Amino acid sequence: MSTSFRQFLRAPDDPRLSGIEHRDAYSHAAHAWERPPLRALLEGWEHLYRQDFHGISCDGCCRPELFTLQEEGAPVMAAMSAARRLLQACTPEQRPLLRHPLGAREWRAWMNPEIYVRRHGLRLDEAGAVLREAVLALLRASLSPAGYERVRNLMRINHFLGELVRAPRVMNEYSYNLSLFGEPSAHEPWGFQFFGHHIGLNVLFRGGQMVATPAFFGAEPHAIDEGPFAGVREFADEERLALELMRALPAPLRQQAQLHADKRDPALPPGRVAFADDLMLAGAFQDNRVITPEGSCAARFEAVLRQRLGDLVAAYLAYLPAGPRAARLADFDRHLDQTHFCWIGGCDDEDPFYYRIQSPVLLIEFDHHAGVFLGNSTPQRFHVHTVVRTPNGNDYGMAVVKRHCEAMQAAALRETGG
Repeated sequence: MSTSFRQFLRAPDDPRLSGIEHRDAYSHAAHAWERPPLRALLEGWEHLYRQDFHGISCDGCCRPELFTLQEEGAPVMAAMSAARRLLQACTPEQRPLLRHPLGAREWRAWMNPEIYVRRHGLRLDEAGAVLREAVLALLRASLSPAGYERVRNLMRINHFLGELVRAPRVMNEYSYNLSLFGEPSAHEPWGFQFFGHHIGLNVLFRGGQMVATPAFFGAEPHAIDEGPFAGVREFADEERLALELMRALPAPLRQQAQLHADKRDPALPPGRVAFADDLMLAGAFQDNRVITPEGSCAARFEAVLRQRLGDLVAAYLAYLPAGPRAARLADFDRHLDQTHFCWIGGCDDEDPFYYRIQSPVLLIEFDHHAGVFLGNSTPQRFHVHTVVRTPNGNDYGMAVVKRHCEAMQAAALRETGG
């Protein structure tokens, strides 16, 4: 690919970056609130945050029967041990920043920009090395090796970007926040949230069962080209496999999937290109969004196309440990005939594009974006946002928690003869 992000490095006096080298995370957030477009965005997100959780759906009505309690082989013992070691490493002042009740609204306060709507959690670049290592140990215990490597690479890319734009106190390898929800346990539900610039990871354990959505991963740029981590590159599989699927579709299905041939097609509905989210619909604070399925239905796909779609989904779920990953793929396969695939943009080697995979139990989005810290005014391949969601009320594992509570209540009634 010939287009390099270095063609779009902003000048030091660019208004977008002016003064950023003097700001830390908090003064930077205060500066953002003073800018009218950003203030409107953040106020809108704050309004959505205050709403009760229902879940993303295709019609405003969630389907609670889709999710059951089951053993999936999740690494709950390793994660529980790591979480307890993390708590032991905290000072009395740090522990209240880290801990929240299981049902706390803060679950839904993650965001992917480098600024805050509201502050919560323990910020890693304000903690010592021992505590940072304990946080990384929790991530390592909870994710697959590929998932842990992705998170670490995105943290390194964030540091790289902070150096590029002279904002090391705003964006660095550890400018991320961790929160624990509930009491780390081998049997009872509990979880954690890790979020910051281009990472929003929410993980809930219920015994050997695991729900790890919403999971937002992104990067600007998507690769490091100098320094100790030169050669790091993310989202290649998600880009390549999607293009291969799109190009393999027979003409009628491809025409049905491709809603618009350009990411900035004038025929896009008003408001479809959103400030900060571009074409993504299920990003931060969109927990209750109604998203109508569009494009081609996988029920019309031949076996080889179903396999290509499955390979693409598997690439997104590679962050999960083996057992939960297999369980999510099995869920996806069971609902394949109700799954839709849509595309906006071109299919050539340098075209930016957006696509969505939407089923009753899984929603995936991929989007190439215009520049934020880089100066490209139109979407380019080197700025990527992705999100994985569990629609119909099971983001943050909320449907699983509800099932667990119902099961405990039923067991208590049986014991008392009720």
